[in-house]
Amino acid sequence: MKFGEMMKRVGLMVAVLSLTVAATAALYRAPDPPARYWVYVANESSDLVSLVSFGPEGAVLERDIPVGIMPMDIDGAHGIRVEPGGKHFYVTIAHGTPFGSLWKFRTSDNELADTATLGLFPATVGITPDGSLGFVVNFNLHGDPLPSSVSVVFLPMMAEVARIQTCIKPHGSRINHAGTRSYSGCVGDDQLVEISVDKMEVSRRLLLRPGKEQLLTGEPPAPEPGDGRCGPTWTLPSYDDQYVYVACNAHNEILEINAETFEIERRFKAFGKPYNLAGTNDGRLLVSSNKGAQSVSVFDIAKGEEVARIATTQPITHGVVVTPDNRYAFVSNEAIGAVRGTVDVIDLQSFERIASVEVHHQPGGIDFWKMEPLPE
Repeated sequence: MKFGEMMKRVGLMVAVLSLTVAATAALYRAPDPPARYWVYVANESSDLVSLVSFGPEGAVLERDIPVGIMPMDIDGAHGIRVEPGGKHFYVTIAHGTPFGSLWKFRTSDNELADTATLGLFPATVGITPDGSLGFVVNFNLHGDPLPSSVSVVFLPMMAEVARIQTCIKPHGSRINHAGTRSYSGCVGDDQLVEISVDKMEVSRRLLLRPGKEQLLTGEPPAPEPGDGRCGPTWTLPSYDDQYVYVACNAHNEILEINAETFEIERRFKAFGKPYNLAGTNDGRLLVSSNKGAQSVSVFDIAKGEEVARIATTQPITHGVVVTPDNRYAFVSNEAIGAVRGTVDVIDLQSFERIASVEVHHQPGGIDFWKMEPLPE
């Protein structure tokens, strides 16, 4: 066989192989998203809020919004929450001078609208369905291990109207869909605290110490040698407000608590230090970020079992939010050291990571903004 003819045959084989590979890739390619989605994520060690979109072209970092007032130090943008209706988003500035604060931004132009001074190291934010009140936990990360508080902010005027003492290192602030109850977990002393939104006072406390769970009428009993810890980092009211889900970060467990009786009904065996929780609004799936295992877990709520575990692109997996159509979960990954963190997109139909984008240093708090149909 002549050299020229041989090269033609080689070229033909390469072309056929390329077409085969392309066809195989197309066969296994995740379907195009039915809409375009946007989320905001707070980068705690960069003092930036990132606006990330996801569409047919993948995940894209669209814009960075600077936060903070101390040019020589990190202010610490930690928690983030988009108000119902999506006109504003709120960011907790953890460090401050000396106290932390809540910043209000317009989503129309991503410009600062107002601020409110809060307590020490404000972390996560819960907002009532009418958008009028924000319940912000003052985590007090660097202070003495003393009971801290939840700041109640009247959001239209950005004025703190109450500061409710709760527990040691409150975190994971969320409000039920009826707007009547606020929940937070106490990382420092293993409590679930319920606050009456109308009365702006603590209504119930549940001790979550493993094996010693009980409704509290006063201060929690001191731990004894050998006692385990729950370390509740997140609370999540169910879509119908019948239950509250709590991530026991220190005990690798997710608790399902009856919202009326305040009793534990089920325990989901978790993995890798569950940290943040998000659920589909049809009550079918619960998604947990596994902060200690570089992954997210998906639970079938009816079965109470983990049905999928998906690796993330960077370690120290932090925040998670589910899109309103129950199709995707967006996950923030802090990364380690000087490595920039990422936001991953998880398909909740195939249980696969289908997109990722690099953001900035230590992305943590994440929340959904909006979705729009794609042009035909």
